[in-house]
Amino acid sequence: MREIVFDTETTGLDPFSGDKLVEIGAVELEDHIPTGRKFHQYINPMRSMSEEVIKIHGLTEEFLSDKPTFEEICADFLDFIGTDSMLVAHNASFDMRFINCELAAVGREKISDDRVIDTLIIARKKFPGSSVNLDELCKRFHIDNSARTVHGALLDAELLAEVYLELLGGKEPSLLLAPTVVSKPTTELLKEISEKVFREPRCFPVNETEKAAHEAFLDKFKNPMWRVEETTEASS
Repeated sequence: MREIVFDTETTGLDPFSGDKLVEIGAVELEDHIPTGRKFHQYINPMRSMSEEVIKIHGLTEEFLSDKPTFEEICADFLDFIGTDSMLVAHNASFDMRFINCELAAVGREKISDDRVIDTLIIARKKFPGSSVNLDELCKRFHIDNSARTVHGALLDAELLAEVYLELLGGKEPSLLLAPTVVSKPTTELLKEISEKVFREPRCFPVNETEKAAHEAFLDKFKNPMWRVEETTEASS
C-alpha cells in the first residue's frame, strides 16, 4: 500500500479569498515504511503576504519571486502522488482546500476526500482532551523536532510520517521488535540473536513451608478452573 504524507505552507488561511500555496513537501511510504522518495517545491504565489504569515514559515516574497508557479509544478506533484495513493496530512481539510483550489484554478480535477487520511482526527480519538498539534505529538512519541524553528513543508511532512507510524501503533511493521534507535544493520542484529548461547533452565527447589503456603493461597479461590478440571478427570 502506497501512502504520501504531505504538508503545505500558504500565504494565509483562506484559499477562497485569494490565499495561495507557497510550499509543498511530501514523503512516500510503502506498507507504512518510508522509501526515501520525496517531493519538495517552493511556489511563487504571485501575491503579497503579511509579516505575521512570513514569521510562521520564513518564506519571503523576495525568496519566492523566482520560484515556479503552481501551474508549472502541478504535473510533477500529481505524478508523485499518483492516482490511487492515500494522502496523509495533519488537519488535512486545510491542506486539501488549498490543493484543490489550486488544481481547479489550472483546470485540473480535484482530489476526492476518500483518498485523504487526517492524522489530527486520529490523534484526537486516541488522546481525547490532549493537545495534538505536531509539536506536542513529537514530544509524546519522543521524536526529535529540534530542527523545526519555523514551519517548513518538507520537514513537517517527515516529522508527520514518524508521528503517523506511531499513531498506527509504532514503527515495527515487520514485528522484529528492534529498538527504536538502531545503530546496526538488521542482518547483523538477527545474526547476533541467532548466535546467542543457549542456557539450561535453572531449577529452584521448594520446601514444605512454601508448599503449604501455596496450597493455602490456592484454597482461597472459589471454584477455580483447575479444580473443575481435576474433578472431571477423576470422574472419567
